This record gives sequence, C-alpha cells and structure tokens, in this order.
Amino acid sequence: MRGLGTIINVACIIAGGLAGLLFGSRIKARMQETLMAVAGVAVVFLGLGGALEYMLTIVDGKLSSGSSMLMIASLALGAVVGELLDIEGWVERFGEWLKRKSNSGGDSGFVTSFVSASCTVCIGAMAVVGSIRDGIYGDYSILLAKGILDAIIICIMAASQGRGPVFSAIPVGIFQGVVTVVAVFAGSFMTEPALDRLSFVGSILIFCVGLNILREKKIRVANLLPTLVVAALWG
Repeated sequence: MRGLGTIINVACIIAGGLAGLLFGSRIKARMQETLMAVAGVAVVFLGLGGALEYMLTIVDGKLSSGSSMLMIASLALGAVVGELLDIEGWVERFGEWLKRKSNSGGDSGFVTSFVSASCTVCIGAMAVVGSIRDGIYGDYSILLAKGILDAIIICIMAASQGRGPVFSAIPVGIFQGVVTVVAVFAGSFMTEPALDRLSFVGSILIFCVGLNILREKKIRVANLLPTLVVAALWG
C-alpha cells in the first residue's frame, strides 16, 4: 500500500508525543532541561552525520571533501527566496492557529516548540527519500525507521516543552504525503544525483534545527526550505 509509510510515521510521532506529555509532568524541571539538551545534541549529530556522509570521500586512501559550492549556493539562494516568502511566518501563524484550536493558550512556548519539532521531523534525507520510495515502490521501510526515531525525539521534546511538538505530526503528514503522491506520478524524473544533493542540504538544515534547540539565538530554518529545491535542481 503506497502511503502506508507516512501513516506509520504520523502514528509514531503522535504516540511518542503523548508518551512525553504523560510522563513529562512527573519529571523535574532540571531533568527536563537535560533531556532538551540531549535532544538538541542528538539532532545536531543526526544532521552532521548526514552532511558529512555526502561531503567526505576517500580517494586513493586519502580523505577529501567536496560539495562546498553546492552547499554555499543552495543555502544562499534558498535563504533569499525563503526570506522573501517568509515561510517561517506562515508556519508560526499556523502554529498560533493550532494553539487556539487546542486550547493551549497558557503554553507560551507552544509555537516555538511546534516549529522546531516540525522542522526536525519534516526536513531531511529520510523524509524525502523514504516518501519517494514509498510512492514509487510501495517500500515503507525507510519511513518506518524514521518513525521510530521521530517518536523518540518528539517524546523527549514533548516531555520538556509541552504540547507543541505533538502537532508536528500534521506537517509531516502533509509534506510526506505530497512527496509520496508526486513520486507516484513523477518519481522517475528524480535522478540519483538530485536525491543525493537534496539529502545533503537537508542534513545541514537538520543541524541548524539542533543548534536552535541548544541556543537562544535562532536560525529561521523554515525560511531555508527553498534550499532543498535549489539542491535538487543542482543535481
């Protein structure tokens, strides 16, 4: 069944988020702070590992790096387009709407945690490549693995930040669902180099999300989403 991977992924996020909310109230503030730092470090290394996988190669027994121009060009062009479109503003307004609809008015960090969680679980190689494979071949194995990872990350984020991260299941369902549908009809046009470059830049964006969790000054990661399009076209 094509699309099953996204359904499983969404279910895992909801289950992980609810588990975090259930046990989060029983965890002391100091422990929640530590868990949040752990989540940030985990996301940083997920992004760093994914990016280095495409940057570093072994040639004649020596380690060499590449894709620097791709990284600089896609991030610069994507950032300009994203800032002009103000994608993060749209995501934040959607978060404010969810906050009202879910009666979370007393949760001051709802929107911030929703945006951070959404960027964490939506952006990246597994989300895109997994959805494409699900659409073309009906293979949901990548999204199943991603769902398990997402459940753990969202559980930790919900335990320390409240309800916001749980609602990241909505953008994940929309984003991966759209990619899966597109792959059903046009997956053959997505070449292997395009997927590799998209995965590389996506991992860099995940790294940025991890930095946002760990520090006060934020990078508007949602406004960097057009970099994925630039990277795919580069491929």
